Amino acid sequence: MNKTVIEYVLSRLNEIGIDDVFGVAGDYAFPIEDAVCESHTMRWIGNCNELNAAYAADGYARIKGVAALSTTFGVGELSALNGIAGSYAEYLPIFHLVGMPASGVQRNHRLVHHTLGNGDFDVFYQMSQHLSCAHAILTPENCIAETERLITTALHERRPVYLGFPSDYATMPVVTDRNIETISMHKSNGESLSAAITAILEKLSASSQACIIPGMLSHRLGLTDDVQAIIDKIGLPYATMFMDKAILSESNPSYMGIYNGKLMNPEVREFVESCDCVMGIGAVLTDFNSGGFTASILAENRINILADHVKVGSAVYPQVYMQDVLSQLKALAPSLNHQGIKARSLGIPIQGEQGKITAGYLYPRLEKMFQKHDIIVAETGTASMGLGFALLPEYAQFHNQTLWGSIGWATPAAFGAAIAAPDKRVILVTGEGSHQLTAQEISQFQRFGLKPIIFVLNNDGYLIERLLCKDPEAYYNDLPQWNYAQLPTALGCQDWYCQRVTTCIDLDSVIKTTESTGQAAYIEIVMDRYASSELAQKLGKSVGSLYSF
Repeated sequence: MNKTVIEYVLSRLNEIGIDDVFGVAGDYAFPIEDAVCESHTMRWIGNCNELNAAYAADGYARIKGVAALSTTFGVGELSALNGIAGSYAEYLPIFHLVGMPASGVQRNHRLVHHTLGNGDFDVFYQMSQHLSCAHAILTPENCIAETERLITTALHERRPVYLGFPSDYATMPVVTDRNIETISMHKSNGESLSAAITAILEKLSASSQACIIPGMLSHRLGLTDDVQAIIDKIGLPYATMFMDKAILSESNPSYMGIYNGKLMNPEVREFVESCDCVMGIGAVLTDFNSGGFTASILAENRINILADHVKVGSAVYPQVYMQDVLSQLKALAPSLNHQGIKARSLGIPIQGEQGKITAGYLYPRLEKMFQKHDIIVAETGTASMGLGFALLPEYAQFHNQTLWGSIGWATPAAFGAAIAAPDKRVILVTGEGSHQLTAQEISQFQRFGLKPIIFVLNNDGYLIERLLCKDPEAYYNDLPQWNYAQLPTALGCQDWYCQRVTTCIDLDSVIKTTESTGQAAYIEIVMDRYASSELAQKLGKSVGSLYSF
């Protein structure tokens, strides 16, 4: 007997590496949820709400490369859409499975719940098309062909896709079509590729001082091993920008540190901007990546290898795909052996007056606790801006939503990462303002037997907003005061190590205990109202360039 529509889709998603489906139960999505729960190879991961589920899927995809999310029609899918948009912006392939009213209900324009009451069943589907690289409403007849098209497109574009399932179609057997068209992958234009390679090699060979800036796109496309091989073959130093932190090892002697324009690491800026050849591989000059648009690399000195085209100086080579470019560079690139500078750690933790916890103590102390293979998830705002310059050990991962920047993302994303890699230590560092948006998701760690280490920085309000806005004391930056260290117990997290610390001595002691017990840990770190990292302070002083046009 043929598989049903939803069984076929789930089997194919499992084959490409998805073992878990995040979501919230909803009646139109019952066929999806039932199929997941009845599967012997996939697991249902229920979340506290659909937005959290989308964030968790985002975190899962950062670890495994792909993820799946299930929501119900209308109310569920719209709740998840902000999270989907973040995955779209940051190149993460999420398969969004949406349970829809039955085909007859839609055809007859019945006025049913979870609609706008006007008989329009296409409006939400059309909205999602702007935030997906491919989309389809699946039927028994088109299921196989459309599933293959959506998988191929998602894996190539590295962005979300939308799969709609009318509830009656979802449980019908697929109609096998022996004449399914083979979907061909995009190929580089041979002439354009050859010209791009020639231009890159000429630029590299003519350089007296060169460096490489590997970027997030190379990681999303699964090409970081190729990037490292090219760095090793040519013998060039490399730096990363904020969004691209730790996509390559920061313990490699060729690593110089974070390049953040004029705001941070002046020795890295001086070296990078004095190079007569800077080769970006998947790097994107966004506002926070470029130090508030203060990065200054002369156009004539740039090579930028992007997902589907290459720029060398002012010349653009279209229809050239990164994988093909890197493949040729591994074979043809010259050996230059240019020397760079040595990356620096954050140094010794420095206590504040009367033992208060300052940024100068907190971030160097956290840097000291990081270990090989850690997965570090840092929330948008001052938390990530402080941790971004920590020097990480080999194989440690750093995840931050630098471009989309949706506060609240980090807590569910850390949960998704822990589901994807339950054998690794997951460390979440978040501000209390962001945490308040999605804090209920910590209950899911307990539910699935996971043991994260969570640090909640309490600055008595939205600190990054205070630094960026006109009036730092405007009351829209104030927050209700929670008893954070009591949250895990209230949310069912039994046997967690929960503490509230206000001094450096206490923080040091708590970190040591956390490392020795192997328990899940939840630590509230109380800091002064304006105790912020150097980068956050400098961004506050650079709002003119950050918001310029």
